[in-house]
Amino acid sequence: MKHVVICIDGAADWPMPELNNRTPLEAARMPNLQRLAKEGVVGRTQHAPEGMDNGSDVCCMALLGFDPRKHHTGRAPIEARSLGIDLKPDEIAVRCNTVTVQDGTMVDYSAGHIKTEESRELILAVDQELGRDGLRFHPGVQYRHILVAKRDAPLDAKCTAPHNITGQPAEPHLPQGADAELLRGLMERSKPILANHPVNRARVARGENPATQIWLWGHGPRPSLPLFKDTFGLGGAMISAVDLLKSLGLYLGLEVLEVPGITGFVDTDYSAKARYAIAALERHDLVFVHVEAPDECGHLGDWKLKTESLEQIDAKIVGPLSNSPEARADNLRLLLCPDHATPCAKKSHATELIPFLAWGPGFIPLGLPYGESAARLSPVTVPNGHDLMGRFLKANL
Repeated sequence: MKHVVICIDGAADWPMPELNNRTPLEAARMPNLQRLAKEGVVGRTQHAPEGMDNGSDVCCMALLGFDPRKHHTGRAPIEARSLGIDLKPDEIAVRCNTVTVQDGTMVDYSAGHIKTEESRELILAVDQELGRDGLRFHPGVQYRHILVAKRDAPLDAKCTAPHNITGQPAEPHLPQGADAELLRGLMERSKPILANHPVNRARVARGENPATQIWLWGHGPRPSLPLFKDTFGLGGAMISAVDLLKSLGLYLGLEVLEVPGITGFVDTDYSAKARYAIAALERHDLVFVHVEAPDECGHLGDWKLKTESLEQIDAKIVGPLSNSPEARADNLRLLLCPDHATPCAKKSHATELIPFLAWGPGFIPLGLPYGESAARLSPVTVPNGHDLMGRFLKANL
């Protein structure tokens, strides 16, 4: 039996007046997904354990089948792996966003979804000025970078993810704690470096948000994760545009596929993800397909764009996979699930039960449509999200 897991990042949402009190998931035209829902099991789960942050680092780890309470050490140390950063026992990683803060307000956590090539120039300029032995900045994808620091002890600082404070004053959300001054100092010193950089001058001239500073958060030491195959008995592959998911794949021993044209935003090549997933099923028992676009739209508060991204996922990913050779041979199980909710009205993540869909041999149809409201009618709930993967693989829902 072959298996595909599609993580529609941040797709779950809240009812909106603009959509006649429906959510984007419920309003989007998704005929392929709704067909599978009627033929499969719709239920609810929650990936963020009580007391833990509801970020994708925690929630995607749980969706992959691993308890974040046992394995999670921070977001940045996970992402570091896909950038080729091998954290030493005396090192920590810190997530470093290029952000737009204007008049004291967090205007944009992504500096206008800055292109990777532009952001790379900026972070290398920061590293040239602020980097030193034991403190280096490493460029990543788009606005997502990594700071690696040597530490004799854990970093005592409480930090806030910038995507959780869009439109809010930045000052109250600066790092707090005994070691906060290190992070605050670097953030402040990055401002003059970026202020007159040619990349930012060109962005302003084009009417785009400049990257006004770096924002540091998500720190921690290297995590320890078992291999996916040792845990579930299956080999697999990972498809994602973002370092977080690529790194989780590497830690778990999955083959991380490089797919041309995927971006982590709405301009991604959805069809390429499906093509590579179908091809990977020829040599793997499981393929994990991560789609970042709905989450980014939720953070932007753009319900129209979010709905459009979901329709693209249905037409160009769910449709081809559900009609793939393995599916036609009745040899494919498919699990579709967000990692968390990213309500457009909130512009940040929400900790709540989210809908999943399991389809294929072994699942007894419930006849429900797919969406938040329908899932609340389902008799199937998986309280601990890290249990969902094992139950899906055994068709035990």
